Amino acid sequence: MTELSVRLPGLDLKNPVMPASGCFGFGKEFSQFYDLSELGAIIIKAATGEKRFGNQTPRVAETASGMLNAIGLQNPGVDGIIEHELPFLYPYNTPIIANVAGSTLEEYAEVANKLSNGSVQALELNISCPNVKEGGVQFGTDPELAYEVTQEVKKQTDLPVYVKLSPNVTDIVSLAKAVERAGADGLSMINTLTGMRIDPRSRKPIIANQTGGLSGPAIKPIAIRMIHQVYKEVKIPIIGMGGIETAEDIIEYLLAGANAVAVGSANFKNPNICKELIEQLPDALEKYGFTSVQEAVGGAHD
Repeated sequence: MTELSVRLPGLDLKNPVMPASGCFGFGKEFSQFYDLSELGAIIIKAATGEKRFGNQTPRVAETASGMLNAIGLQNPGVDGIIEHELPFLYPYNTPIIANVAGSTLEEYAEVANKLSNGSVQALELNISCPNVKEGGVQFGTDPELAYEVTQEVKKQTDLPVYVKLSPNVTDIVSLAKAVERAGADGLSMINTLTGMRIDPRSRKPIIANQTGGLSGPAIKPIAIRMIHQVYKEVKIPIIGMGGIETAEDIIEYLLAGANAVAVGSANFKNPNICKELIEQLPDALEKYGFTSVQEAVGGAHD
């Protein structure tokens, strides 16, 4: 029998599949399609210190093999999330990972501190949002700042901290090493790549923010390459993401060095995608000669 369970710092997962932050809201809509207890974990939408209304519309544009989005971290604020959103998820037998965002070190620290009251099982530190004009990108592209914000958040919490890395850099390994030195318990990678579409009729960018984060199958080869590079240089586990749509995609991520995976844009096309991938994964692992998820991790040959 194929073993799907995965053990990560602070997280015992039934399987390696979870929805990516921002692509699943807080789970309510998707709970109408399947039992959320089937998921390995749930990464909720980003939390900031205060309520945010996000960017101007339009905020989404399709691309040939993916999508651009510039939502701008719209959320009800950390207090609203703790009071009104998280209680819905508590009855499910699924670990909750909270995505922590902010514009300043103080905001990151505040949000992390508030979420460390027993509400969630782990934090995903969002230092890499490419469609917010302040804070996120700055922290996510400078190894020294990434170190600083990771270290500050670690002071505020006893929860495991997974740092979400930006692909909008020339050297992803130096970023990964910096946050590992700062005490990160794991990595999430990759976040979206900065992209743009222009309407030939209006001659203006389609997205009001001008640029947005590119996600979907188009970015998968970049994510695979970056995870493969980072896996060889750090000792902390990796949650891999970017364009996952099939069980074979998951195996490719595992072979590159990911210990678990998060599914993003595919949820918009098929709200049952996470459930289907979990069901398909045992046969796919067996097909390629693996008896467990762990057996596949880092198995790619140079």
